Amino acid sequence: MRQFWDRLSNREKILVALAFLIILLILGRFFVVSPIVERRAWVKSRLEIQPQLFEKQLRIVSRGAEIKAELQRVKGSLKALERSLLSGDTPSVSASALQETVRDIAAKKGTRIVSTRVLAPEQMGHFLKVSIQVQINGGLDQVVHLIKEIESSGKLLVVSEVNIRSQVSNRKRGRKVTTAAQQGLRVTLFVSGFARTQPATSERTMTPAPNV
Repeated sequence: MRQFWDRLSNREKILVALAFLIILLILGRFFVVSPIVERRAWVKSRLEIQPQLFEKQLRIVSRGAEIKAELQRVKGSLKALERSLLSGDTPSVSASALQETVRDIAAKKGTRIVSTRVLAPEQMGHFLKVSIQVQINGGLDQVVHLIKEIESSGKLLVVSEVNIRSQVSNRKRGRKVTTAAQQGLRVTLFVSGFARTQPATSERTMTPAPNV
C-alpha cells in the first residue's frame, strides 16, 4: 500500500484523497447525520402531540364521574338481561326450563297444552336461541292472552310463529260460527328463548327433552 501511494503523482494523490473524503461524507450522511435528523423530527412531532394527548387525558379525567355512572348503568342493564335469559348450562337444560316456563304460564291462564317438542338450537353470537313447538287446545281469546303472557313474562321469550286450525267442522253451508266452534281451536305456537353460551360445558348435540 505504501509503495502504491509513493508511485502516485501529486495530482493523483489529491484525487484519491478527495474521493476518500467524499466517501466519508456520504457514509457520514447516511449513518450519522440522517439518524440524528430523523430522531430530531420524531422528538419534535412527539412534543407537538403531547399537549393534545394531555388535553385529551384531562377531558377524560374531568368526565370520570360521568363515565363511571354510564358504566354502572351498562352493568345494571347486563344484569337485567342475565335475569331474563333461560337457565341451564346446556341446550337441553335450557329447553326444559323453557318448557316449564310455558307450561306454568298456560296453567295460570287455564289453557291446556296438548304436546311440546324441542327444536334444534341456533347459535347467535355469545347466546343460544332455544325454541320449542307447543300445541294447545282452546279458544281464540285464550290463545291471544297466552301469547301476551308469554312475551310479557320475566323471561326474554318470543312467539315467532302461530298456526291455528279449527277442530269443529261446519257441514251446513252458511252456518254461523257458534261459541263452541270458536273454542274448538288447535293452535301451534313456536316459542323461543335465549341462554348464554357455555363453551366449556355445552353439549355438541342437543338431546330433546321428553315430550309432554
